Amino acid sequence: MKYILPLLLVFPMLIFGQTLEIEQDSTHVEYMIVKGDSIPREAINLDEVMLLHKLKFDSKENRRRYYILKRKTIKVYPYAKMAAERLDSLTKQLATLDSKRKQRRYAKKVQKYIENEFSAELKKMTRTEGQILIKLINRQTGETAFSLIKELRSGWRAFWFNNTAYFFDISLKREFDPENEKEDYLIEDILQRNFQNGVLKEQKSALDLDFYELSNKWLNDGKKSPETKQKT
Repeated sequence: MKYILPLLLVFPMLIFGQTLEIEQDSTHVEYMIVKGDSIPREAINLDEVMLLHKLKFDSKENRRRYYILKRKTIKVYPYAKMAAERLDSLTKQLATLDSKRKQRRYAKKVQKYIENEFSAELKKMTRTEGQILIKLINRQTGETAFSLIKELRSGWRAFWFNNTAYFFDISLKREFDPENEKEDYLIEDILQRNFQNGVLKEQKSALDLDFYELSNKWLNDGKKSPETKQKT
């Protein structure tokens, strides 16, 4: 697994403020035009691509669990993405209001809208899908579902929602922690693969995640060199 940075493979040149244009002739050879001079360009710019490791499973059961997790993650990710988009819109709109009273009214209105928008679909989710959604909301917004409810409505309402969630074995205070939780890392792995194949539309995580480092940690977890084993 490595990051491939954009490759800017062009002939070395110094451009001191000149206008740079790119043209293509009938032979499909690209030229860079600098102050009227045509210079053939023999390479193209590439977008950044992450090379992912090949999936390997220790058992059929682990494979089955991964693909169940994949199905559930793909299902709930759009809702976490939507929550982040709504929060961003809310934050921008609140900044335009000139009084706390107007801000509270607007926040209450939006929160009710979000609750109504989500409620029908949330009722259809399984317990594990709800758990994944809570973690992905944290991944996309940088805040727990509990803190969002508390901030937008009230501490009492957040407490009530959290206690209700416990009946379904879901904590609204749950954070997304792929560094220490194997399942969370697998969720991140699923997201990265489905961003690349176009199944999911990527939205930048609000958390500081380095998938390359996470993969090194989990793929090498438990693998010790002979020297290390000898010392322990």
